[in-house]
Amino acid sequence: MSELLKIVVKEFDERPASNIEVIDLRGISPFTDYFVIAGANNQRLANAMINGVIEKAIKNNHDYRAIEGKGDSDWILLDLYELVVHVFSEEAREIYQLEKLWGDLPRVNIDDLL
Repeated sequence: MSELLKIVVKEFDERPASNIEVIDLRGISPFTDYFVIAGANNQRLANAMINGVIEKAIKNNHDYRAIEGKGDSDWILLDLYELVVHVFSEEAREIYQLEKLWGDLPRVNIDDLL
């Protein structure tokens, strides 16, 4: 399992992120291997989650390609090359239902990453 994936899941687990899901896109997407999807019950938490991931990724020699929605958005996307992180407000997560869009793809058990 990817070191970076473990870093992201542990960071989210240490914060009160809700419903962390990891979708395995290996062999499906030419751009990334995993989607990590999590909820945040407020914007401050969402930004803290993303900032924590960026800080730990850089500390462990991983860079990121792009970030979208930071600030006061209901959906923050962080592209870490081998994985893409999605942090939603609870309301936005219910509206977009990203997990259902990729519903037929395998999930990674996050307990294996902690």
